[in-house]
Amino acid sequence: MQKKLTISLNELVYDELCRVIGRGNISKFIENLVKPQLKRNDLDAAYSEMAADSVRENEALEWSNAVIGDGANEKR
Repeated sequence: MQKKLTISLNELVYDELCRVIGRGNISKFIENLVKPQLKRNDLDAAYSEMAADSVRENEALEWSNAVIGDGANEKR
């Protein structure tokens, strides 16, 4: 579903957007710029998705268990 948003831009910026992007493509252009920025802040969902991947979690557990003893004989 599309929502209408009104934004204010400097006239020169708008004119350049129209020239480079085209009047009918400005909304999609701005959406494509904004969307990745919003996904970066969704770390909780990304971590939840990773935790739900039982195969990945088991591999990570096996790896961490395998490296636990690697430093046991190191001088301190």
